[in-house]
Amino acid sequence: MARYLFFRLLDMVPTVFLVLTMVFIAMRILPGDPALVALGPNADGGQLEAFREKMGLNEPLGLQYVTFLGNAVRFDFGHSLMSDVPIGTLIANNLPHTIYLTIASVVLGLVMGIPFGVYAATQRNKLPDSALRIYSLIGYAIPDFYLAAVLLIVFSLNLGWFPINGEGSGFWDGLHHIFLPALTLAMLKSAFLGRLTRTSLLEVLGRDYVRTARAKGARESRVIYRHALRNAMLPLSTGIGISILATLSGSVAIELVFNRPGIGRLLINAIQERDYPVIQAGVMMFAFFVILVNLAMDIVYLIADPRIRMKS
Repeated sequence: MARYLFFRLLDMVPTVFLVLTMVFIAMRILPGDPALVALGPNADGGQLEAFREKMGLNEPLGLQYVTFLGNAVRFDFGHSLMSDVPIGTLIANNLPHTIYLTIASVVLGLVMGIPFGVYAATQRNKLPDSALRIYSLIGYAIPDFYLAAVLLIVFSLNLGWFPINGEGSGFWDGLHHIFLPALTLAMLKSAFLGRLTRTSLLEVLGRDYVRTARAKGARESRVIYRHALRNAMLPLSTGIGISILATLSGSVAIELVFNRPGIGRLLINAIQERDYPVIQAGVMMFAFFVILVNLAMDIVYLIADPRIRMKS
């Protein structure tokens, strides 16, 4: 396992380098002058030039790129062009909110999706199965920001059951504030996880060892959960990893709709202000999480499937 993980980590180096390069290039081709955005339209030429000199924007692109790579290796992304606040401080203040929302959404999506998928698989071609297929199609088709707006209007503005925005204070108040944003993401991910659970479980239920367990008189619940669902978890773990990544990307729109702090909202504001260092750091954070989740899924495969361990 150690050898396998070593080579997987080694494979990630080109990915990180490519992401860094693409982020750097994308920031330099965005329209707009960050100095003009930071100082405003009334700034004179001398002030703009002094700002560009201070932030290193006047240096040749090659030198900027080398400096950027060197700082990124040390996880030093400098200061915000707009507020002059260290980017590490901005990340530390916003990252916990995004992680909290992602964890809540994924857990709620698993609780909603997997039992629904199991029930639909055991009731194949019946009403629960049809209901899951319809629910999955709706979940695939609705954009997260549209569903967020609908839930916000219905449950916050009209019924008043949940707060309109913010993150709350204290544990229970925080749960009250995060439930609707988490439910928005969870509904979309549960549609995918439910359909995947149904498909994986149906495939396993048709195998010989399941028929043998039934022939020996094992209870149906034991056949489903001890034999079938356990062996259906490998493809399902892939779906869970995809759901985590999709939830991270979807949190950008959700944080904006519900006016919650987080990396997504920080990144969108930075793009509007042409704040290069914050954008670079924000994109790198998302890329880091993608790499981390992929690595976690590889570890799950190693634990769940002995054949992968033998090949590695």
